[in-house]
Amino acid sequence: MTSNSSEEITGLLVAWGDGDQAALDKLTPLVYTELKRVARRYLHRRHKEQTLQTSDLVNEAYIRLIDVDGVKWQSRAHFFAVSAQMMRRILVDAARGRYSQKRGGDATRVTFDEELNVAASKGDTDLIKLDDALKTLAKMNERHSQIVELRFFGGLSEKEVAAVLKVSERTIRREWGLARAWLYREVSGTSTDA
Repeated sequence: MTSNSSEEITGLLVAWGDGDQAALDKLTPLVYTELKRVARRYLHRRHKEQTLQTSDLVNEAYIRLIDVDGVKWQSRAHFFAVSAQMMRRILVDAARGRYSQKRGGDATRVTFDEELNVAASKGDTDLIKLDDALKTLAKMNERHSQIVELRFFGGLSEKEVAAVLKVSERTIRREWGLARAWLYREVSGTSTDA
């Protein structure tokens, strides 16, 4: 995404936040494609039996986003950070619904990739377990949880996460590593000590 379109999106988000409905009409085609990319990237990691399609996830997230009141959009990165939270909630709600219906037989799975430093031999990790681990992490260190959500669920770069959280990229890089190691131990039940 070019700097101009990023600046354009930020301007439209601010105008929309200030009540300009025409800004929302201009914003929609600009962010919809990016939302689909984020959703596709995330769903690509999902277990093959996943029933939620990219368009379904994007549409549900977008509907929730435009219904949010009182948000003062700061930037394109802020918008996509909130989008990542929405997508995560949608997926976890769907997983919990299927899990309760099937009493745990076929809970939705999410595959950790190399970004979260989880060995491929461990296979899929349960999305519900990941969500519970992220909630625990948020109680211990809110920023670490936000970093995981923004990087893993939102697909934001270290630079974008740094902008959203208003810290340096170096801080994001360091805390991303710590958060990944903690999640690996929590979700897999093993130690990462070398």
